[in-house]
Amino acid sequence: MKGFIGVAGNIGVGKTTFTDILADHFGWKPFYESVIDNPYLSDFYRDMGRWSFHLQVYFLHHRFRSHVEMSKHNGGAVQDRTIYEDVEIFARNLYEMGHMSKRDWANYRSLFDIMTAFLEKPDLIICLQASTDSLLSRIKSRDRTYERYIAPEYLHRLNIFYGRWIEQIRDTEPILVVDTDGFNIFRDNDRLEEVIAEVRQRLPKGIVSNEVR
Repeated sequence: MKGFIGVAGNIGVGKTTFTDILADHFGWKPFYESVIDNPYLSDFYRDMGRWSFHLQVYFLHHRFRSHVEMSKHNGGAVQDRTIYEDVEIFARNLYEMGHMSKRDWANYRSLFDIMTAFLEKPDLIICLQASTDSLLSRIKSRDRTYERYIAPEYLHRLNIFYGRWIEQIRDTEPILVVDTDGFNIFRDNDRLEEVIAEVRQRLPKGIVSNEVR
């Protein structure tokens, strides 16, 4: 794999759109999160305690499979949500909320540690951030049926966990944080070009050419 960007961020922050833009700009292959075809999401948002472990294992399996596919890919890759968010943000939050038992949390963590030991880390993690109000507005705008059950408190807690995660890895992992409040990715071309230029600057030398698409 030549070049690997992970796009991180909360639900509704715009990861998929940004993944598309980066993949097109660099000529890399996008790898998407399994959302629309996810068999657990609707049940999960109705009953988190019942389905949290099932959902997290599904996401872990799907993202590990994506990593295997990326490792076999000869070109660059852009991943819509990283595997590292699963454990440190989503699963940990569910555990601390009491929606995942201590036994399931330990089992999940063990599985995560074993699987990620074999994975190549991203050359750059881009973490998109937005306020809870912005996330709610964007989620409402795209109107996915299963997302109508998402509580504002749940999104707010995830934002808090993202903030903690960023502070934990800021000094050890290559990360670029992008505030998307007031940033319309389809209209604010100047800001988008600035972000892409910073992405290019943060990537290791030799991964991308000097030609801008």
